[in-house]
Amino acid sequence: MPTDLPTGTPAAPPASVEFRDDVTVDLVKHSASDSDVLWAARVSTAGEQSLEELTKDPERSKGLINYLMRDRHGSPFEHNSMTFFVSAPIFVFREFMRHRVGWSYNEESGRYRELQPVFYVPGPDRKLVQRGRPGKYEFVHGTPEQHKQTVAAMEESYAQSYAAYQAMLADGVAREVARATLPVGLFSSMYATCNARSLMHFLGLRTQHELATVPSFPQREIEMVGERMEAAWAELMPLTHAAFNANGRVAP
Repeated sequence: MPTDLPTGTPAAPPASVEFRDDVTVDLVKHSASDSDVLWAARVSTAGEQSLEELTKDPERSKGLINYLMRDRHGSPFEHNSMTFFVSAPIFVFREFMRHRVGWSYNEESGRYRELQPVFYVPGPDRKLVQRGRPGKYEFVHGTPEQHKQTVAAMEESYAQSYAAYQAMLADGVAREVARATLPVGLFSSMYATCNARSLMHFLGLRTQHELATVPSFPQREIEMVGERMEAAWAELMPLTHAAFNANGRVAP
């Protein structure tokens, strides 16, 4: 099989190429409040009278929310919905989509649009060095020289891969074929919809927190997404979020 790049390969990436060390998460739609937990729970004993919870102050029943969380009565936490628009590197999405129960996804397609030259590079505070063995290791900060070398190597690789991608498109190669040259550090975007129970499960695995009774060791980039989702959810359902933290950040 020929290994040469298609003819017309640009000598440098387009001027619009962008390198980012962050992620973005926007809450674009929601139907979520602490009251949703209460009417769902009270139907067990109150039947149609549980509808009264729609108009009552949920603060008066925060003890019930804590009880449900503590004793892991999980289904009342499912009667709500949040839709986020997430921009992050592709490798984050491939980890993210391992969360399947209670989640719905739609991601931009490299078959149907030309992918934009936005790539991930680690920021100066990103820990670069792994010590120990799998299952018992830690990450520590690298040296300024290691960070400089890492960023330079990534930017060079990204520039070459995107130049090859554009050259193939210019030569008439289909987008779904040309995209194979692009790395997982390329930014993508998706809508992710979940309920509070599925989000709590995600946060329990993809964030580190001093209140967690079960420690987790997520990759930092997906943790950045989780932190932004949690901040938005905490504003929508403050009593539920407080109960989640008070009970060890274990999803019910």
